[in-house]
Amino acid sequence: MIWAVRYMVMARARNCWSRLKAVVLIWVTSIFLVYFALQLSFMNSSINNSAPSSDTPVSNAQRRSRLYDKLARDLDENGAAFLKHGETSQSLSLSELFTLKDGLVTPNLKTANPPVRANVLYLSTEYSVPILNAVKSVFSLYFDKAIWFQNSSLCHFSMFHASHHISPVPATEVEVDAEVTAVKGVAATLCPLKIVLDRVVLTSTGVLLGCWQVVSGTDPVDVRAKLRTAVPHAPEKQLYDAAMLHTSFARLLGRPTIPHGELDEKDELKLFHELVSRLNNQIHGFKAVVSELWYVEEFDLLALAMNGRMKVRRFQLGCSKA
Repeated sequence: MIWAVRYMVMARARNCWSRLKAVVLIWVTSIFLVYFALQLSFMNSSINNSAPSSDTPVSNAQRRSRLYDKLARDLDENGAAFLKHGETSQSLSLSELFTLKDGLVTPNLKTANPPVRANVLYLSTEYSVPILNAVKSVFSLYFDKAIWFQNSSLCHFSMFHASHHISPVPATEVEVDAEVTAVKGVAATLCPLKIVLDRVVLTSTGVLLGCWQVVSGTDPVDVRAKLRTAVPHAPEKQLYDAAMLHTSFARLLGRPTIPHGELDEKDELKLFHELVSRLNNQIHGFKAVVSELWYVEEFDLLALAMNGRMKVRRFQLGCSKA
């Protein structure tokens, strides 16, 4: 009898222990699975928050490449329109912008009414001077005075216009001051751009353009988006594609000079390509850092390009998270 009781007690104890082990195992397994899921979610969140999506910069870089490819084809597709006094990229004819007489180039400065209000990224003379020296070494021999070189102290990347000559937006002094304050706030959030010269192209309008890619920093697409938000009354239609990052190095205003007479149209085009190729061999891959945003009131049309009258407010890129 006593043996039977002991057996029953031991059997019940074993059953209880078995059930307890099963419950503990289920709880431990559940806790482990929850912990693993939380860790995985945390890791994904950290990756997404700590690094920008690789899709955006790749997309913007490809977009720029396609734009630059199109610019590079422009001369072949449309010919050297600048030799026929064609329009520039801003719908102004070269004859409106410059006078070429007796081998001397004189800018035709025209009052901008209302003043153009441009936001541009500034290319420091640390970088612009060696670039323009290379441009001059290649092109001066063939164009002598029939060329206008960009002022090395005013090299810039046009970003966003609060007002331009095609769609003017008049503003009072108070409104201009408000725009300046807003743009200063944008500059504080932008990170310096490390850039590399992708290529130089010569357009059909005679503009020698440096076309750049972004290595790091705030992409031009984002720069323009921030400026659009900060300056809501700006023209809806801007002058350039949002992905573009380019600067003008020079403008060709006449035919090339060669030792033995003149070239026909086909040979001229061949020479233009040769000169551009020669320049690219020198400065392709040139690296620079852009760390200033300018708000510029241009009192003359294209004042930044033609050394006209202007008022410049300069802001350092602050890279803050505000």
